[in-house]
Amino acid sequence: MTDERTTWEYETLRPVRGSTKKEPVDPAEELNELGSEGWELVDTVDYVGGGTKFLVFRRPAEDEG
Repeated sequence: MTDERTTWEYETLRPVRGSTKKEPVDPAEELNELGSEGWELVDTVDYVGGGTKFLVFRRPAEDEG
């Protein structure tokens, strides 16, 4: 039996804050770019008091062999 596990690579995106520093700017352009490169959103890292600090993406790592 062969153990074939997927190896992942990760990328993060920090949502840009608007001029008030409270409301995020819509990251659709960056999300679409990452999606076209094969990245999939898998999690968020949030501030303790609320709000998103990072968006976490993954995609299968390319074989280096």
